[in-house]
Amino acid sequence: MLVPNEYRGPEVATARTRASAVFAADGPAVSPFELIEPSALAEAVGLLDPNDSSVRAAAGCTALMLMMKAGVLKPRRLVSLRRIEPRYCAIEREPRAIRLGAQVTLAQIERSAVVRAALPAVCRTLERLANVRVRNVACIGGNLAHADPHMDLPALLIALDAGLVVHGGAGVRTLAVAELITGYMETALAGDELIAEVHIPIHATRRAVYRKVTTRSADDWPALGIAIALDMNPDGTAADARVVVSAATDRPTRLGEVEALVCGARIDDALLGRAGDAAAEQALIGDQHGSAAYKRELLRVHLRRALREAASAPPAAMTS
Repeated sequence: MLVPNEYRGPEVATARTRASAVFAADGPAVSPFELIEPSALAEAVGLLDPNDSSVRAAAGCTALMLMMKAGVLKPRRLVSLRRIEPRYCAIEREPRAIRLGAQVTLAQIERSAVVRAALPAVCRTLERLANVRVRNVACIGGNLAHADPHMDLPALLIALDAGLVVHGGAGVRTLAVAELITGYMETALAGDELIAEVHIPIHATRRAVYRKVTTRSADDWPALGIAIALDMNPDGTAADARVVVSAATDRPTRLGEVEALVCGARIDDALLGRAGDAAAEQALIGDQHGSAAYKRELLRVHLRRALREAASAPPAAMTS
């Protein structure tokens, strides 16, 4: 049976082999595939095939292995990113941003004192994302590239105006997280492109929240996600607003009408009422977590709460 590297014992996890091998997993659902573990990101890019969707990159594998076991994906080759350069597994504080290597696990981000000081909303969001076992293995790059509309982080990172550094066969390019997800589990990445870094800006006046609305346990998939980032003026009005809804749309979606209402305004009860009504005009989709009509009422109510929470949230810490 194939055991993902993250779950193997120390004697296997520390092996430095780069040889390719074929592993067959027990059970009828998972087909045999080739596993290659390059030691450099450039090497990993070179092993991908932009014209062959059966060649896949493997980061934390938390979603990938489930899809393989379900028979949704049947790759012939997996290119593991586990052994690439250490800089892609590191968190760094830059003068006005946090840099996350794509192989940084969600648990590393959640526990990072640097991230918590500068971007507390990110750490609070991760505390309710899936469970500890998943967060210990799942990587930020893979989480974003998976592009499931129910993911918690993409909406928040879009609200925070985060950007990506992407490496591919054609070279290196930058891409806003807002431009990454193009549809239901679809991204703007080419078949031979990999997310290498995530950059999250830090602003002294920015306050942010992510509100996760679940119909079952707190760590369940959300029926609705709302991410809000506000840049506040000294007089208490909003200088800028970014409002993003997820889990009720096929991709994280900015609510432009709500943002227009909030910009330049004071966050009071009258504004909250108008913003909630404007949000409820957004076209939504239903799923097993609730109908579109149900989610519309959730959005009307929880957007008001999220705006109030964002307005009173502490701003980013500008010193490390």
